[in-house]
Amino acid sequence: MRVLVIGSGAREHALCWTLRRSPQVDLLACLPGNGGTAAIAQNVPLSPTDFAACATWATEQAIDLTIVGPEVPLAGGIVDAFQLRGLRCFGPTSAAARIESSKVWAKAFMLRHAIPTAPARMVTAASLEDAVQSLHNAEAHYPIAVKADGLAAGKGVVIATNAAEAEVALREMIAGQFGAAGAQVLLEEFMTGPEVSCFAICDGAHYRLLGTACDHKRAYDGDTGPNTGGMGAYAPATWLDAATLDAIDQTIIAPTVAGMAAEGVPFTGFLFAGLMITPQGPRVVEFNARFGDPEAQVVLPLLHTPLLDLLEAAIVGRLDALPPIAWEPGAACGVVLAAGEYPLSNAEDLPISGLETLPPAILTFHGGTRLAADHALLAHGGRILTLVGRGPDLATARASVYAAIDQVQFAGARYRHDIGARG
Repeated sequence: MRVLVIGSGAREHALCWTLRRSPQVDLLACLPGNGGTAAIAQNVPLSPTDFAACATWATEQAIDLTIVGPEVPLAGGIVDAFQLRGLRCFGPTSAAARIESSKVWAKAFMLRHAIPTAPARMVTAASLEDAVQSLHNAEAHYPIAVKADGLAAGKGVVIATNAAEAEVALREMIAGQFGAAGAQVLLEEFMTGPEVSCFAICDGAHYRLLGTACDHKRAYDGDTGPNTGGMGAYAPATWLDAATLDAIDQTIIAPTVAGMAAEGVPFTGFLFAGLMITPQGPRVVEFNARFGDPEAQVVLPLLHTPLLDLLEAAIVGRLDALPPIAWEPGAACGVVLAAGEYPLSNAEDLPISGLETLPPAILTFHGGTRLAADHALLAHGGRILTLVGRGPDLATARASVYAAIDQVQFAGARYRHDIGARG
C-alpha cells in the first residue's frame, strides 16, 4: 500500500513511525515532512494548503490512502479536494471540521445535542459594548474564558481573572488580534477540575475510543507562563477511573458522532475531545478535528492494534466490524524540547547534537527540524523535538525520558521538568 501523511510536525512523525511498522506499507511519504520523517519516509516539498498540488502529486504517485495531521488544511477542505479527485483521504470534510474551526458552531452543536459543556455568550462587533458592560456587572463571575471563534494556533483563549482583563482580551480579539478568527468571540463560564484529552477514531457512523492523555500547555514548570501548543504529555490518564471514562463515552463521544451524522456532516477522522472533569462530571472544553500534538506522540507508541487496520476500516465505514482495540501494557511520557524563547519566537537553523547517543528505548519525534544541504540536522521552529520514554508504569516512563533528555543539545534548548508529575 502507498500511504501519504500530510503535515510537518511531531504528530506527523509519530504517525509515520507507527505506519512504518505495518508490513503492508510499500511506500510512505510525508508532505512536507521534517528532518525526522526524512529517515523513514519520502518527504514531499509541497505546501499542505496547496490542495490542488497535493492531490495532483497523490494521483501521480498512485497513493492509496492519505492521512491529514494538522487542523488548517482540514478546516480549509483538503479532504473535500482529495475526494473530488477520487482519492481516499482520512480526515473530516471542511463542514465536519467546523467542530474545531468554529468554537461558536461547536458550542451551538453541543447545546443542540445536550453534550455537557460550559455556558457561553457569543459576541460580535455589533454586540461588543453590551458584552463589555456585562463584564463589569456585579453579578459577573471570574475567572472567565475569552475564546476567539476560529483557528488561532492554540493562542486564541484567554483566562481572565477580572473584568479589566476580560475587556482587554475581548476588545483585542474583536479588533483583529487573530484576524478573521476573532470576528466572533465566546465568553465562557470558567470550569474547574483536572483536564484530559480523549481520542476516538470515527468512520462517520461508528467509532472506537483511541486512548487518553494529559497535555501540559503552559510554557514553564508549575503550569506558569504563556500557553503553547503543548510542552509534553503522558498516556494513559492514570487517574481516570472506569466510571468516568464510561461517562465520557456515553455522554460526549457517542452523542457527538451520532449528532454529526444526524446533521448531515458525518465525522470521519480522529476526534479529539478536550475535557474538564468537573464536580458535575466530564464537560467539553473544546473539540479538535485531528489527533493532538504532543498527545499523539505518547498514545501511538502504546497502540498494539495496527494503525493501518483502523484507518482502512474507518475509511470504508466498517470500524464496527473490527475486534476491540488492543494496547501495549504500561505508560508513555513525552517531553518537548523547545526553542529558548518559545512561544514568543522560534529557533532558526541551530545545529542539533546528541540524538545518536540516546538509549534505544527512547523515541524521538521531530517537530521543528529540517535537514541542511549537507544533511546536518537543524532546529527550525518552536517545538523542536518530543522525546518519549515508555515503561510498565508512568513513574518508570517519566524517569527514563528525563534521564536521557539532557543528552540532546542545541543553543537555547529548554524543557519543562514536571511533565507527568501529577500523574
